[in-house]
Amino acid sequence: QVQLVESGGGLVQPGGSLRLSCAASGRTGSRYSMGWFRQAPEKEREFIAAISWSAGRIYYADSAKGRFTISRDNAKNTVYLQMNSLKPEDTADYYCAADMRGIYYLSGSISDYQYWGQGTQVTVSS
Repeated sequence: QVQLVESGGGLVQPGGSLRLSCAASGRTGSRYSMGWFRQAPEKEREFIAAISWSAGRIYYADSAKGRFTISRDNAKNTVYLQMNSLKPEDTADYYCAADMRGIYYLSGSISDYQYWGQGTQVTVSS
């Protein structure tokens, strides 16, 4: 079992920045990829970014390229999502997720992730 807890969400003005964190506990001795997803009201959950265990491979959705940066600190069992130049359309609940299939996998598919956090809300509004 892996427990994931997101933090760092909140209200920010358009053009502002937020840094989300996702703290993992449980099977922290395992090596796994991590992903960030988001779900806006009345929309399906969508992929934002994924990072391999070593952080040597990173994968972004087109909507995140150039504005969002995913990173991880394995010593702290934490994954981050730095979000810059935020837009009102970035308003959503943001979720981190763990893919326990192994270090060679890096996926943008929701079904490939076995563990999910409870989400943190991000609102971009003036």
